[in-house]
This record gives sequence, C-alpha cells and structure tokens, in this order.
Amino acid sequence: MMAAPGRAEAFPSRDHDHGHCIADALLRAEEICARKGARLTRIRRSVLAFVWESHAPVGAYGILERLNAEGGRSAPITVYRALDFLISCGLVHRLASLNAYTGCGVPGQPHGAHFLICTDCGAAAELHDPEIDRAILRGAEEAGFSVKAPVVEVQGQCPGCREGAAG
Repeated sequence: MMAAPGRAEAFPSRDHDHGHCIADALLRAEEICARKGARLTRIRRSVLAFVWESHAPVGAYGILERLNAEGGRSAPITVYRALDFLISCGLVHRLASLNAYTGCGVPGQPHGAHFLICTDCGAAAELHDPEIDRAILRGAEEAGFSVKAPVVEVQGQCPGCREGAAG
C-alpha cells in the first residue's frame, strides 16, 4: 500500500535539487523497461529527464524546445511517441486540465492518478491515497460504470504559495 505523501514530500521547496529526482526517475525507468523488455532510447531518456526537471507539469512543445536546444531537430511526433511510451510504462502521467505531463512518483505500481495542482506556481503533487481509489470504484460500481482511468485533478494553492500570499 502506498502512503500519502506528507507536506514536505508533496510540494518540495523552491530551492529543491531536481538532479536527485531525475537520477532516481531514470534509474527506475531503466529497471522497469528491462523487466518489460522495452528499450529506453536516448530520446525517451531525454524526454523523461525534461519531465522531471521540476515539479511543474511540462507541455509536449516545451519538451520539444528542450530537445531541439540540445542540437537536434526533432518533430512533435517524436515527443508524443516518447510520452506515449513513458505513459504506457507507468513512468509519466498526463494532466488533461493542463495538457501537460508530470513524472510518476511510484512507477511500476498500479495506482490511480490523483493530483493537487497549484494555480499560482504550477507545481503538481501526486497523491497516493487508497481511500480515493476505493471511493471512485464504489461510486462507479453504484452507477454501473467500469473505471478504466481513475484520474483526479484538484486545483488550488500549494503550501509555498499560500505562505507567500499570507506573508
């Protein structure tokens, strides 16, 4: 069972070093791809690293700009294919309300995708609360509905922005 992240884990401080997040994400991606017999190509690695550069979701065209800034001439389809692959491996989530992508905090483990999204700074935190999953499944069952993708996106204000607004 996954534990709900605490405040510090959900929304890291603004001076947080993302290098550790990127390294961990790439290591987990390599392990997951090896288990699935899938290839983590250079493009896929780069796209995953760009997604993990901050805790704010990033759009596909933002990723494309970063890829092309590295000296390549990638097309949008290249980024979308890489993102589709990363999503299929459970390494990245798509936030529909933002048309953007964020790294999965618990790749390789089946779970619902539940997010808190700050409307001020753009940070997104993935929640891991089995009660949310149970409530969705219970409500769906009562409605005779079959759940395929239990995604919840909640918009509001993160602790850092709330403190900034209060001070």
